[in-house]
Amino acid sequence: MKNNIEYVYFVSLGCSKNFVDTEVMAASLIKHEFGITDDEKYASVFVINTCAFIPPARKEAEDNISKAIKWKKKVSGRKLVVTGCLTQWDKKEEYSKKYSEVDLWIGINELTSLSEKIVALFRDTGENRNKFFCKRNPSYLYDEKTPRLQLTPAHYAFIKIADGCDNRCSYCSIPSIRGSLRSRNTESILCEAKNLITGGVKELILIAQDITAFAKDRKDKKDNLAGLIAKLDEIKGNHWIRLHYLHPEGITDELISILKNSEHVIPYLDIPIQHIAGNILKQMNRKVTQKEVLNTLESLRQNIPGIITRTTFLTGFPGETEKDFNELKSFVKEWKFERLGVFPFYPEPDTKAATMDKQIPFEIAKQRAEELQNMHTENSLFFNSKLVDKEFNVIIDSMAGTSAVGRTYMDSPDIDNTVTISGSKKLKPGEFARTRINGFTAFELKGKLIKS
Repeated sequence: MKNNIEYVYFVSLGCSKNFVDTEVMAASLIKHEFGITDDEKYASVFVINTCAFIPPARKEAEDNISKAIKWKKKVSGRKLVVTGCLTQWDKKEEYSKKYSEVDLWIGINELTSLSEKIVALFRDTGENRNKFFCKRNPSYLYDEKTPRLQLTPAHYAFIKIADGCDNRCSYCSIPSIRGSLRSRNTESILCEAKNLITGGVKELILIAQDITAFAKDRKDKKDNLAGLIAKLDEIKGNHWIRLHYLHPEGITDELISILKNSEHVIPYLDIPIQHIAGNILKQMNRKVTQKEVLNTLESLRQNIPGIITRTTFLTGFPGETEKDFNELKSFVKEWKFERLGVFPFYPEPDTKAATMDKQIPFEIAKQRAEELQNMHTENSLFFNSKLVDKEFNVIIDSMAGTSAVGRTYMDSPDIDNTVTISGSKKLKPGEFARTRINGFTAFELKGKLIKS
């Protein structure tokens, strides 16, 4: 490969957890003397890291595979690789039969061997070679020693503290795709965090399927998320720590106390609640009651000033009556969550919910989701109107002419609101800029620079 570098073009679909896997694969390829390009026309290898959580995610993967097949056919010798969750989900290997043009299908456990397998592709083009590599119960998890190419903007980075899940919600296929819970070592996470901050990262985003489950796969009960956050908070510097995906069951008094007194952990929590009707929560196997959810939310708002809650809801779950949905609407209206996403229920194969009685027609589930989303749009517009004339530190993500585009602590990259600061051409990505809000829409803010 030394005299004739092969360039690889990546498409990373789905969540930030998947994106970290893409970063690991990219680093592995560079280590083995491949190049990485952001322009597919210069590539000889096209890698799609897929999501397969629900049908729209699989449809997105299919669309990208079809596009890549067209790319492959334009130039002789090009290779197409599909990795990640779709490979894990495809237990009958139906996709590999449908898309015979794909040269290689790689599962989660095999991610770090991608470079060796691509080398083998160029050496052996025989039709009888094995195309499919996937361990059905993945156990892989990167650590601080794993080469990883940061593909986010330089000022923020994801840290995956665990993979897999043991919660076994009745509607969720993640355990069958990503495997059982496996947590990283605390010292490994601390080492990675320190390296990233030393390298200029200003925002660390802790991620997992459920970060509150961190270390529950180990016997030491003193090793938990609260303890990890307390240690991360001790790292010196001017930076934020953001937390994503906290199951309500795992938000303890100890954790709330740590968050309340933290210097670096910002008061933004992504807490997928999914529903509020007690019978639906039970059928979902969420392991929390309505009262426990309400108590947790109340405790967070009472103890953590300025707390911003991002949540998600699932509509049309089997057995969801009009009364249950109205209860959910009343809940959303009362709590006015600052950030919110809604998904209609999809009966995922091999999940308990897929075979439950009283399945709700998808059109009703979709209609209910749209109704909740419209309620949230109104809530968000009202919330943003209250921000006018208030001042915030805004982390700058990009420049657009003489304007800077960034986010307050209330907003996670790519999924939440942005702030456009006009007449601020001297700002640079990664800077914190003191900004006064002077305009708004439902999901965007405008501001004036006070000082950077």
